[in-house]
Amino acid sequence: MKTHVLRGSKQEIAQSLVRINGEVREAIEFEEEPATPATAPHESEDIFAEMGPFMIDAQDLDDSREAVYTRADGE
Repeated sequence: MKTHVLRGSKQEIAQSLVRINGEVREAIEFEEEPATPATAPHESEDIFAEMGPFMIDAQDLDDSREAVYTRADGE
């Protein structure tokens, strides 16, 4: 089975599609949704604010590669 990836405008893709012999089994469409005031993030809005209750504040956290991949006591 041979696959084809068609790129371009809708019209270009449609023209290319009719020239392909065989069966079309799947198509993927990307549709831009208009941003509404309720869904559009504001410049000053903290997009992670809702995660606040689930976060921890670790002081002096060593997140270096060596510390991440080195076993701690008891591991």
